Amino acid sequence: MAKIVVAITGASGVVYGTELVNWLLINGHQVYLVLSDPARLVLKQELDWETKDCQEAARYFAPGSITCFDNSDIGAPIASGSFVHDGMVVVPCSMSTLAGIAHGTSNNLIERAADVCLKEGRTLVLVPRETPLNLIHLRNMLAAVEAGARMVPAMPAFYADSSRVSDLVNFMVGKILDSLGIDNDSYRRYNRGPE
Repeated sequence: MAKIVVAITGASGVVYGTELVNWLLINGHQVYLVLSDPARLVLKQELDWETKDCQEAARYFAPGSITCFDNSDIGAPIASGSFVHDGMVVVPCSMSTLAGIAHGTSNNLIERAADVCLKEGRTLVLVPRETPLNLIHLRNMLAAVEAGARMVPAMPAFYADSSRVSDLVNFMVGKILDSLGIDNDSYRRYNRGPE
């Protein structure tokens, strides 16, 4: 089973992150979770989660192997290149976090853990959720991709039975898992059908 670092930041669309964590836990994977302070505010606004820290947020997830870290804990194992894991996802990825990752500032655990992924050549998946995008956002995305990150914008497809919001969320969770190289059937894949 995979060991995946998941960071949830303060952009709208925290359900993408929570559903990814649930899928990983339900399917037996190890999750190392970090929440930014703004993420806790958005979790309250969008999902009505009451959380003062990451440990408290863990009670909302499916049972499984989850380890929580405070975003200020720059000494956490995931901040070191010697800590081996199978990839990191920042979902949703706020424009502030994107900027920090793209420019290597390492001001907090999320930025440092992402920087470690890039320097170690590990998979780093960023799921930006913002619209419209300005030139700074686009340049930061380009800089992150040039450094080795994978950009998976929260842009669900509508060919995969998108009659419910959960279908759109599952599509994005599946695309994130695909980017991590984890087999999944989270969404209906495109099939043009008979000619």
